Amino acid sequence: MKRHVRGTVTSHLRTVSASLGVVVGGGALSHAQPAEPPGTNRLERLEKENQDLRQRLDALEAVAQKEGLLSSGSKADPPVAAMSEINLSGFVTTSYFHDSSKPPASLGHISPGYLWNRVNDSFSLNKVKITLASPAVQNNGDKFDAGFRVSLIAGQDAPIVNTKSGTTGFDFVREAFIELNIPIGTGLDVRAGELISLLNYESGDGGAANANFSQGYQWFFTGNPPGAGIQLGYKLTDWLDVKFRVQNGLYMGPIDNNSSKTFMGAIGIKPMEKLWFSLLAFGGREDAGFVQSLWGGSLLGGWQATEQLSFGTELDYFNFFNPPGSTPAGNSPVWSMGLWTTYDFTKKVGVAVRTEYLSDKDGVDASGGALGFRNPAGTGQDLTSVALTLNYKPVSTIKIQPEIRFDHTSWSGGFVPGEQNRVFYGAGISYLF
Repeated sequence: MKRHVRGTVTSHLRTVSASLGVVVGGGALSHAQPAEPPGTNRLERLEKENQDLRQRLDALEAVAQKEGLLSSGSKADPPVAAMSEINLSGFVTTSYFHDSSKPPASLGHISPGYLWNRVNDSFSLNKVKITLASPAVQNNGDKFDAGFRVSLIAGQDAPIVNTKSGTTGFDFVREAFIELNIPIGTGLDVRAGELISLLNYESGDGGAANANFSQGYQWFFTGNPPGAGIQLGYKLTDWLDVKFRVQNGLYMGPIDNNSSKTFMGAIGIKPMEKLWFSLLAFGGREDAGFVQSLWGGSLLGGWQATEQLSFGTELDYFNFFNPPGSTPAGNSPVWSMGLWTTYDFTKKVGVAVRTEYLSDKDGVDASGGALGFRNPAGTGQDLTSVALTLNYKPVSTIKIQPEIRFDHTSWSGGFVPGEQNRVFYGAGISYLF
């Protein structure tokens, strides 16, 4: 409010000054043709009038500065100085896909466990994402620095990808955090707010950010959504860094139903410029309705083998625990593995293949209606998937992704009654800005 008033006063003062200048100039022009009366000095009279006006403006500015409406410096602060440094980015994604298993109307034509385009043979506005962010925080030991980042997503995928759709105030929030650099050693990075998961190789932004358009099973079932918490990060060397995070729960999003917390640690290793790994461990009490407590670990990695060829991997192990009387009770392991391969023929055309396998033998994770799966809790299944995607970028802002994907479930009940296999084919398009 103060900056707005300050800018308004400054503007009015300048307008008054300009108007008085016009009046003075106009007065000079209007008296240019008639001869001056004898005994008057026209130039001296104009100078005296200007001096009087200057004194009045100086007095007004002094009063404004005293009241805090203007800075004491020679120049007022721009009313939108902070906004001038904020970065705006995002994307819009839409698509159309067909499921060969043809989920019936009794299932709402929804393909169980499939991300994205869950409604068969339907045009989809998958995501509209808007990100506002300050300039990148400088992590070093020299000086304190601060910044922020806020991402909002709307569209068909929002209930799954966002922090906790349906929680008042968080329907469109993907992430929102404050970041600080504490000048200790090489710089302690502190993030507090709603934070994106550390466990996933794939981005929740889908095809706009990933080489494959559809999302893998690992992203949802052996990953986790954003959650509220605090994270500390520290770079030990050029090739080694560590992160430690405390958040409400692995699945509870912005608001927890208990006072217990989930703890997560990550070690980032970059032995070569084009090779990286991330080792993660996590654990904590959940009380999330389907699990009482949970612990596990993940390995993420990526390798840019050549300028055109790259590989990525994700290995996960989750141990779910539920008390006696629950379904299922006791310890239930869930593990998964995935491999991503991409090859760019040109800067505009490339292909991507994702292969993955997920085992949930006790039916604690991919069951009980999670993403529409029909196998009840306590009834396990193994999931296999292979996706082939063409990436075409005619211009830097457009990404077109035709894709064909094969899925298999070991459960005899199938994705839909009698169908343990299915094939998806279609295409998605994203505009990035």
